[in-house]
Amino acid sequence: MRDFHQPGRSPVLASSGMCATSHPLAAQVAVETLKAGGNAMDAAIAGAVLLGICEPQMTGIGGDCFVLWSDAGGKINALNGSGRAPSALDAADLRAEGHSVVPPQSAHAVTIPGAIDAFCALSERVGILGLDRLLAPAIHYAEKGIPVSPRVAFDWETDSEVLQGIARDKFMIEGKAPRPGQLFAAPGQAAVLRKIASEGRDAFYTGEIAEDMVKALNAAGGKHSLDDFANTTCTDTTPIGSTYKGIELFEHPPNGHGATANLILNMLKHFDVANMSPFGTERTHIEAEVTKLAYDTRNRLIGDADFTTRLDHMLAPETAAALAALVDPTRAMGDPTALSEQVHKDTIYITVVDRDGMAVSLIYSIFHGFGSGIATDKYGILLHNRGAGFTLEEGHPNELKANKRPMHTIIPGMLAKDGKPFMPFGVMGGAYQATGHSRFVTNFVDFGMDAQTSIDSPRAFSDSGDMKVERGYSDTVRAELADMGHKVVVPDTPIGGAQAIEIHESGVLEGASDPRKDGCALGY
Repeated sequence: MRDFHQPGRSPVLASSGMCATSHPLAAQVAVETLKAGGNAMDAAIAGAVLLGICEPQMTGIGGDCFVLWSDAGGKINALNGSGRAPSALDAADLRAEGHSVVPPQSAHAVTIPGAIDAFCALSERVGILGLDRLLAPAIHYAEKGIPVSPRVAFDWETDSEVLQGIARDKFMIEGKAPRPGQLFAAPGQAAVLRKIASEGRDAFYTGEIAEDMVKALNAAGGKHSLDDFANTTCTDTTPIGSTYKGIELFEHPPNGHGATANLILNMLKHFDVANMSPFGTERTHIEAEVTKLAYDTRNRLIGDADFTTRLDHMLAPETAAALAALVDPTRAMGDPTALSEQVHKDTIYITVVDRDGMAVSLIYSIFHGFGSGIATDKYGILLHNRGAGFTLEEGHPNELKANKRPMHTIIPGMLAKDGKPFMPFGVMGGAYQATGHSRFVTNFVDFGMDAQTSIDSPRAFSDSGDMKVERGYSDTVRAELADMGHKVVVPDTPIGGAQAIEIHESGVLEGASDPRKDGCALGY
């Protein structure tokens, strides 16, 4: 139990249904959808689409999604709603232009947005209420406007420099990032959603809306075609899992990097995490070193599912043991790639639970803040830049090729015990997500934290050579990490965000929401 003398928030308790997400209006819409007779999938779709208006710097209809859900019988299902590269684009084209990486704010970084196709498929196959009911709240707020919340305004100001051309007109107010409380409206997106509500996914992937997207991309140098959009389809997949001290973590298979979270946990089994101080130097160091090795593995192996041939190696206990043995408990490693070479020889979140026990874990994103920065002229659809997740390295599983899916960092999670799902959860924050999943699990399992306390806890993340340590850690820990060879920095922006709902045996639902964002958990 938290110290009620200190700032913080208690878990939210309810028994009939619950949503936890990063904006209160989206959480409210999800709960209202449940009360109107919808199931958890209906509520998740309704809330997620609205988040594209509440938090346009994070997500929107020009993005991708991944979804895990358990049915009332406890079976965990997975759907991949990520899009593919245009059929006319190849890594060789960019190498010939002198590029070593896919330029993140270019049309070449825009894969075909897959989220709308996934939402339409899930609404038809799993939902109850129908798209017209689910999209109505987002249409309303897109037309009438929504007050910009404080954290969204902070991100908007930080990320707005990537907005290009017409995107600056669509997503700025009088040339400036909106202040907290200013109304943001997206009437063009309202028109798109109204067409989807009445005509289904084809309204987005064919006809004038698709033409609007292709025109914008071609004008920016892209090789996208109308056929690329028309042929977009989501994919059913089989979740992958690992077990940590009796708790099962289920993740999406490639092209998502959920296997990275599984690998981190499999490596942490080789350390006595439970006897470390939860916010001390030892745990923070070990987690950072394990992360470096796991992410190096991801970068070697993960790509489009059709090209990822060594997933079994990544998930094997032997691989985790060999990598864990490379960790020096007293010193930060230099180059994880060189260190681990021998081992590898031979790469916005919403959760809803309904009255029947269906649990949905859904993550939906445009990747970098404001994605590619490219928006369409007529409808103002902001296009993501997931194609920046490709590599241009020839022969790599994640090499950019026609009709391939890139490696994705967005990963919804689901915890289970004895095969029974009991906690959908997710961690936002780009590359941090796999580390965030493993940290959430170890907070819960090793230190007995409830979901809210786990989410509230300070975070650290080894990222691109820097050891990012939130201000919640002590100066002593930061100094000791530096003495161990870590390049310690305090990030300007807090690390990630998270949401979770625990389903207790009694049927009571316990929701948790990250104070680093503006959202909440709501139930009834």
